[in-house]
Amino acid sequence: MSSYTSHDAPQVVVVTGATGGIGRATAEAFATRGARVALLARGTRGLAAAAEDVRRAGGRPLAIPTDTADHQQVEAAAQRVEEELGPIDIWVNVAFTSVFARFTDIEPEEFRRVTDVNYHGFVNGTRSALARMLPRDRGAIVQVGSTLAYRGIPLQSAYCGSKHAIQGFHESLRVELLHDKSHVHVTMVQMPAVNTPQFSWVLSRLPKQAQPVPPIYQPEVAARAVVYAADHPERREYWVGASTMATLVANAVAPGLLDRYLARTGFSSQQTDQPKDPHQPANLWDPADGPDGHDFGAHGRFDDRSTSRSEQLWASQHHGLLGAAAAVAACAVGATIGWRRR
Repeated sequence: MSSYTSHDAPQVVVVTGATGGIGRATAEAFATRGARVALLARGTRGLAAAAEDVRRAGGRPLAIPTDTADHQQVEAAAQRVEEELGPIDIWVNVAFTSVFARFTDIEPEEFRRVTDVNYHGFVNGTRSALARMLPRDRGAIVQVGSTLAYRGIPLQSAYCGSKHAIQGFHESLRVELLHDKSHVHVTMVQMPAVNTPQFSWVLSRLPKQAQPVPPIYQPEVAARAVVYAADHPERREYWVGASTMATLVANAVAPGLLDRYLARTGFSSQQTDQPKDPHQPANLWDPADGPDGHDFGAHGRFDDRSTSRSEQLWASQHHGLLGAAAAVAACAVGATIGWRRR
């Protein structure tokens, strides 16, 4: 259990974007520990189904229809959570939207909407969480990030821009909390491509069906990372997936070469060979799982191409152990070389 629960009562966890993908899987993961889980999202069908998932997993759900881009709605939701479930221990920001298109094909109001949901939504959630956690001097906030918080790719300018903004916001806030020696911690989990329903509901102007860039991970892998980060929020960030590590290292070492590589491969790798479904919903303005929609669940359409394991996630969680092992190995190599020379 998290070190941020100082009482015997179950943890109180808030998850935004809880009706699909990483948010849905994360809510269920916390529920298996008996947590009281507040589910914040817009879609009524998805909220009802997510609440049932939490209940079956052993948790106590509280579904609150919320547009996280609206600070007043988020603040009202936070107030209701504390009134009905108790003091918030963990707040997880997940909710997002996107537009798959070239930048010049995205309307100004669409770009602003993506920014409002993805960036301001995280800011709104963090603000409401801090307003309650700081006076108690305990709590953890987890920002669900992405490889794209560091590395922009084609056809996702609005999404990449918002994730970059979250990264800068996270770093600034974290330093302020460190300065204050606060026991409220904020951490970020950088995700790889995940098999979520977003590719079935995102607004897309691509000619072919949108897809995550392989390798693809199941949302349960991401959820395990989020739960671990919430339990160990002193770390600045966590990386999930070998592809995340490889991309971030390559971007740090040779960003120009990566630009050219993505210019050659970034368009085709984000589209399947199948034409886009002309009847696919778009959740930019209205939830795809609203009264006239259906529950999409945690998984997208790429189960047959997705993995449920991430050795790199284990490495990220145990970097201290790996560092010690590397140091021991280096000493052993040095001793062997010295012995041979003698």
